[in-house]
Amino acid sequence: MISHYDLNSDIKFLAKSEIRLKIISELQNKPKSVKDLVKTTKITYSSISSNLTKLEEHNYVTKKKNKYYLNPLSEIYYKNLMDFKMSVDLINDFNDFWNKHNIDQLSIESIQNIIDLKDSKLVKTSPLDIYKTHNTIKKKIIESRNIKAIFPYLHPEYPQLIENILENDGTVELIIPKNMFKKMILEIEEDIRKSATKNGRLKVYTTADELKLYLTLCDESMSLGLFKNDGSFDQNRILISSSEKSQKWADDLFTTMKEKM
Repeated sequence: MISHYDLNSDIKFLAKSEIRLKIISELQNKPKSVKDLVKTTKITYSSISSNLTKLEEHNYVTKKKNKYYLNPLSEIYYKNLMDFKMSVDLINDFNDFWNKHNIDQLSIESIQNIIDLKDSKLVKTSPLDIYKTHNTIKKKIIESRNIKAIFPYLHPEYPQLIENILENDGTVELIIPKNMFKKMILEIEEDIRKSATKNGRLKVYTTADELKLYLTLCDESMSLGLFKNDGSFDQNRILISSSEKSQKWADDLFTTMKEKM
């Protein structure tokens, strides 16, 4: 069995050398000789050779004839290390978004897969455009035929936006606080609301618990908003992305939240 100490030691051995990481990255594609690695990495022969020796001593690579092969466990270590690095980079890049914000309602899986949001953009309001975050999301909703959303608060435009989607035979799934149901859903034109509910195009899940995150999943994008540690919703910044991975991340989070209803 691999001990916690051994695992930490192995990770540190890889992480503290950019050259070793570069070598493993190159060997992921196919086995290479020292000469091949010097050519592709532009690193000196002596540095490549000495680090390959260390990698071989630690059982990360195996030499067969004049080529070096990556051992299976090395690929796992390398992938996890790169995932961790990307997660740290994502948090650092969007420090304003994550810092001093409540992430308690993000599922364990959502946090573990946070790198799926790496292609996101941070949308922020400014003194000249104080409605930028709302208008950005509103535009995405208007352009969509189907949406899933977690709305922790009621915006006066939401009922009409939802009604427009349903009127055009789109689908809407919502998670909202129980005390918002009448103010939001019953504002939708009755015939449209009843028809959509009957046909399964409008599904609403309510909760008596406080919702501490904001999420929309539209046809081609997702957006995420968080609450500050003081309990107020941060309307000044959202993460938005159109990548497939981010949309799946949002859909998984929505499903997890829905299953708790």
